[in-house]
Amino acid sequence: MIDQVMTEQEVRDESVQTVAENEAPQSAQAEELSKLKQEKQELFERLARLQAEFENYRKRSQKEQEDFRQYAVAEAVKAFLPILDNFHLALKHDTGSAEDLRKGVELIRKQMEDALARLGVQAIEAHGSEFDPHHHEAIEMIESNEHPDNHVVEQLQRGYKLRDRLLRPAMVRVAKNR
Repeated sequence: MIDQVMTEQEVRDESVQTVAENEAPQSAQAEELSKLKQEKQELFERLARLQAEFENYRKRSQKEQEDFRQYAVAEAVKAFLPILDNFHLALKHDTGSAEDLRKGVELIRKQMEDALARLGVQAIEAHGSEFDPHHHEAIEMIESNEHPDNHVVEQLQRGYKLRDRLLRPAMVRVAKNR
């Protein structure tokens, strides 16, 4: 009977040891699960912060672009205000001759060309040059032996570039040899 009691005791000890062994991995798993949940929460919080920062950056960048555009327009307008003033003066003092009016208008045109040049606008010279579809818009082809083939005979409207960007092509008539 003592052998049996010992055996029962041994069984109990073994059960306690088995339970302890099973509880150890379960507590390690629970601890690992807890760490993973905490890491997941930290990553979600970090992602939310990054999204908020990016949205703030996008809004700030948009505002800066809008401010820049408004500033650029304001600078262009400032360049043309003196020209407008000169037109008002010319119209106010219309008691001069037609020749005086013409000279005044020519001076204002020159002033306007200078203002455009300061802003980086350049006129496209077309008359006599070879037709370039990147800078010219052909309105008419004129048969002519006096001008080289595919050369501009007449410029109907000036074209303009802003630095290297075409603002408006020159409207031209182009020679076509028979």
